[in-house]
Amino acid sequence: MSNIARSSTWLPLRRSLFRDRWIALIISSVGTWMQDTAGTWLMTSLTTSPLLIALMQTAATSPVLLLGLPAGATADIFDRRKLLIFWQGWMLVTALILSGLTLNGLMSPWLLLSLTFCLSLGAAMNNPAWQAIVPELVPRSELPAAIALNSVGFNLARALGPALGGLVLAGFSQVNQGVGFVFAINALSFIAVIYVLYQWHRQPIFISALPTERLLSSIRTGLRYVNYTPTIKAIFIRSLAQMSCFSAMWALLAVVARQYLKQGAMSYGILNGCIGLGAILGAVLLPKLRQRLSADALLVISALICSATLLIMAYVHNLPILMSFLVIAGIAWISTTSTLNIAVQLSVAPWVQARTLGVYQMVFQGGLALGSLVWGLVAEEYGTTIALVCAAVGLIAGLPLAWRYRLTTGGKSDLTPSLHWTEPQVMIELNPEQGPVLVTVEYRINPNDAEEFTKAIHQLRLIRLRDGAIRWGVFQDITDASRFVETFVVESWLEHLRQHERFTKSDRLIQQQVRAFHQGGIPLTSHMIYAKPSN
Repeated sequence: MSNIARSSTWLPLRRSLFRDRWIALIISSVGTWMQDTAGTWLMTSLTTSPLLIALMQTAATSPVLLLGLPAGATADIFDRRKLLIFWQGWMLVTALILSGLTLNGLMSPWLLLSLTFCLSLGAAMNNPAWQAIVPELVPRSELPAAIALNSVGFNLARALGPALGGLVLAGFSQVNQGVGFVFAINALSFIAVIYVLYQWHRQPIFISALPTERLLSSIRTGLRYVNYTPTIKAIFIRSLAQMSCFSAMWALLAVVARQYLKQGAMSYGILNGCIGLGAILGAVLLPKLRQRLSADALLVISALICSATLLIMAYVHNLPILMSFLVIAGIAWISTTSTLNIAVQLSVAPWVQARTLGVYQMVFQGGLALGSLVWGLVAEEYGTTIALVCAAVGLIAGLPLAWRYRLTTGGKSDLTPSLHWTEPQVMIELNPEQGPVLVTVEYRINPNDAEEFTKAIHQLRLIRLRDGAIRWGVFQDITDASRFVETFVVESWLEHLRQHERFTKSDRLIQQQVRAFHQGGIPLTSHMIYAKPSN
């Protein structure tokens, strides 16, 4: 048996489609990290302001904060393959514009920030669809390994890209020539991804028989799903807390390299590459770490490691020592990002996967963007050392969240649609958009079991609200102690039919636990449409 077959970490690479996508990801990500290194270094040559330098990180991540949810909604509504090809083309053209302006000496700090924002806009619209196609390429049992491999590829690029970017920059006597050449290389790297996507004959996991959701409705549905799914909210809170402090490492590394270490572009690229190298080592070690440590423990240990690294950046201005700690910080970085990503992907239903990933992207990258802005302002006002120390203290202060918001991977939950509900028979002619709809379910419960039944049925509350209900309640008849009525309201008949499609096999288990208390056949269910008077 081959090494790939023996190692669960590398198992998805046996699948040619995933393997091609993975290789294309590495090529494109190498170009992206070369661009990131060159762009930040170009900014340091255009201005000495720590704020403007830190804003490069904000420009690179803020589009995600603004567009993550619309990006996820479009990826759930439209064909993901076509969307990915479009946004890869957008980034290719933007990188070419950056290259042309830089080579001709026309770049300014604010123009660089603006075009970096445009390039990142394409990445923000691309990423939810890019992550959401992974379950279409591998079985669910291989999903954690596939996500870890994506992290390996991304961080392999993180290790190579900055170093290659620094090497290219060092080969040119003028900064704008080297940077412009790197921007051109990044533009070419998108061709690999476009080619793989063009060759892909997509077969979606689930195709709804209902009309396509509208964009605004899809966004609202995605937010509702996140709001009523406690496991997802816990992941987001932990992500925001850690990423906002982790961001100081990325935002101020160039300042540390230039002002404290007195190093050039090549050394800055190597420092970035050390983080990527650590991330690769971490990805290889991660399967064994996950066997020994819980997701919460991994995040706590990673926060402690990164906090120590930030303090080293602040006070120990020795290149070899800093490189060593950045490698260890890379291990912590991949442990954090991979753990959070796996938790999200295994805790979300397929019908809303891209939207949830879009919100996660907003929280994750938004934390980086806002954190970069805050630490840049602190560095501008009080100095880089103070900013790094504050970020380190922030990571420590956030550790109690591990006890308040524990992570669950959702690995034991079957989130595939149950599709056990038959469409209700309708005796009047309905417009699918007509509503609202009142649904009632009548239960007959032994009064001695009333307390246990009430606890059980309240587990359905989050499911109903998560899948489309705008109001939910359960009531006991004051004249008949055995009669309970569950009611929920949905905004339209079409939205109620979508509820049927969204109900998962894990949800059905909860429903069966509730119905086990019912005496006498199947509970009586009724559907009523709002009676609107005619004009």
